[in-house]
Amino acid sequence: MKAAIISLGSKSSEMLAEAMKKYFDSVEMVQLKDIEVHLGKEGGIFYQNKKFAQYDCVYVKGSFRYANLLSSIAYLLEKQIPYMPLRPSSFMIVHNKLLTHLVLEQHHLPMPRTYISSDVEEAKKLLKKVSYPIVMKLPEGTQGKGVMFADSFASASSLLDTLGVLKQPFIIQEYVETEGTDLRALVVGEKVVAAMRRRAKKEEKRANIHAGGSGEKIELTKEEIKVALDTAKALGAEICGVDILQTPLGPLVIEANISPGLQGLSKVSPVNISEEIAKYFHRRTEEALHLKKEKNAEASLQEIISENSAQEIIAPLLFRGERILLPEIVTRVTKFNERKEYSLKVKRGKLEIEEFKV
Repeated sequence: MKAAIISLGSKSSEMLAEAMKKYFDSVEMVQLKDIEVHLGKEGGIFYQNKKFAQYDCVYVKGSFRYANLLSSIAYLLEKQIPYMPLRPSSFMIVHNKLLTHLVLEQHHLPMPRTYISSDVEEAKKLLKKVSYPIVMKLPEGTQGKGVMFADSFASASSLLDTLGVLKQPFIIQEYVETEGTDLRALVVGEKVVAAMRRRAKKEEKRANIHAGGSGEKIELTKEEIKVALDTAKALGAEICGVDILQTPLGPLVIEANISPGLQGLSKVSPVNISEEIAKYFHRRTEEALHLKKEKNAEASLQEIISENSAQEIIAPLLFRGERILLPEIVTRVTKFNERKEYSLKVKRGKLEIEEFKV
């Protein structure tokens, strides 16, 4: 089986590629910046000016800045690649915090009270009703970037004036006090393979590792695991980092990441995360190839069945004592059944069967 990782060449991608080499015949690192998407009659995906090769498994990942390209690549590959762990729609949804929160809302997943507005004056009216401090987010951003905090109406109003110049929607969210900590759960398929508590550095509220935060091992509760799994499923991502706040009212989802870094989590987890992902990709790819084979066989069978002319079928015969069992495909093509009688013409090395008609 052949696999490829389309990415920006991060350390996490290199770690995963190395682990996947144990399970796939070949694993190629494909630089996202060298990919072009051509639409139209002669369209397709081109890598370094050549038609993108055929693979059995492709993991597409990258920064929010490339969301449109990532989504385009995934949509075009969806029909030709047996297995991809991320749905094409997930790139546009998860790389946009606004859309992420809307999907969480649709699936009734717990999150802090969240407000969305694109009008500064209307948002200022809202600021008079909320409790402080609050969190303000730009729709796009990762690793804690685009997240701001305001501890009063005055500071929030000033931030709104600045955001208004950018002419884009913004998110206002209640601030939940967790002493500068949150949880990162890494979902791989149907389970959480690793988790850590992230702690913000002094004088910083963002607990992200890339913002200077530190990580420590933690065992998630059943409720936290369920929330993480449900979040990844709602977002159409089989590989997903889910960020959760621990509160007296239960876990609250604050963000998700479909290009999660593995380095920080690997340092505190007893599990070999790259290995777990590689094994999962291998299993899912085998399942996808088996399903593809079954579909192709079924299509061939339907083609045979649809033809009225006689078909030659080459297959081994099964024997039970002195009885001959014909392959299932013979029954399906001929429509033979046990309620009818049949005329058998036999001689050495040859057998002809036809329905007996009076």
